Amino acid sequence: MKVFKFGGASVKDANGIKNVASIIEKYGEKNLVVVVSATGKTTNALEEVIHAYFKNEDAKAKFDIVKNNHHTICKDLFGNENHVVFDKLQNIYAEIDWQLEEDRKESYNYVYDQIVSQGELISSVILSAYLNEVGVANTWLDVRDVMKTDDTYREAIVDWTKTQALMNTVVKPLTKDSIAVTQGFIGCTAENCTTTLGREGSDYTAAIFANMLDAENQTIWKDVPGVMNGDPRVFDDAVFMDEISFNEAVEMTFYGATVIHPKTIKPLQNKNIPLLVKSFINPEGKGTKVGGNDNNLPPIRIVKNSQALITLHTKDFSFVEDDVVATIFNSFSKANLKLNMMQQGAISFEAVVDNIPEKIEKIKADLQDKFDFVIEENLSILTIRHYTNFDLINKHKGDKNAILEQRRPSTYQGLLV
Repeated sequence: MKVFKFGGASVKDANGIKNVASIIEKYGEKNLVVVVSATGKTTNALEEVIHAYFKNEDAKAKFDIVKNNHHTICKDLFGNENHVVFDKLQNIYAEIDWQLEEDRKESYNYVYDQIVSQGELISSVILSAYLNEVGVANTWLDVRDVMKTDDTYREAIVDWTKTQALMNTVVKPLTKDSIAVTQGFIGCTAENCTTTLGREGSDYTAAIFANMLDAENQTIWKDVPGVMNGDPRVFDDAVFMDEISFNEAVEMTFYGATVIHPKTIKPLQNKNIPLLVKSFINPEGKGTKVGGNDNNLPPIRIVKNSQALITLHTKDFSFVEDDVVATIFNSFSKANLKLNMMQQGAISFEAVVDNIPEKIEKIKADLQDKFDFVIEENLSILTIRHYTNFDLINKHKGDKNAILEQRRPSTYQGLLV
């Protein structure tokens, strides 16, 4: 059993889907699960549909753009507009049309999951149909039939017990000497409501499949040759790493490296299932093995943009002691906003977070009776792991000013403005 995951960039157009099909045909095993993301920028486009829906704007016009993009892909792949794939897509489109005709009674997060999730369903239907068209027999699997979650919309928590039982009874027989094509990112509640696992959650979906099916390995196909010691779009001297350990991968994702989704590693590490990060542009390349050794790692550089610094001052000038800190942590937890950096003073507390305005507003509403707020935006966190000297830190800081710095023997972090 193997698990392949293809992201949106790999299936952004007809040529991309043809390339994915060739990879599956060449490298795929019969016992294979293929997890696919929404095509290209479809998730962003569906988010625009939701925004228009809640603003009483023409959401259907926005959705027509999504439909037309996929119609073009299908015409390029299948030619004949009477192909069965067009009818299958119309059934998916109908789910969104029905939602857009409903009164705006449901919460934003609920509606978000019902609409945005359709992007993965659309792309997987197209890929599955094209594979069958070129002679790569496969079965399309609605992941909602097996991936069971709670009802925390947009950040759903997987019910591992129920999901494992369904993996055993549904997926294992389906993939015996066969290929299953399914969706990343989405799940389903006990009440049959669609949920999502958080942005970029398709990697996590694939890891869950790999864990529960005891896969030999999982491969994530990216537009990069593997894991590098820095984003090549930011660091022109970034180098490829043959292998890294699970622990190093966890640290990298924690600090903001986007090549692997943060939740992906643990399900694989728990069963020692190697993760291969390979290029769909050059599929014959070696790629990076996650789950290997950390021999002679170069300094690893990570830049995390769109950060906000929240400074809390106690209104009564009482000290920020344990009970006060517990109140602050509880508020951040309720808002589901992770602290990327923090620093505590006698009467103040500084927290660096992803700049997500609606979540920050929740925290402010929760704590404003006890604290004065100062918020600074447009900040970046520079993280360097395995740095060997301060010259390297100064080089990457450049002309930016660090307004908050933290150093440990192996890791530097600076909040840059």
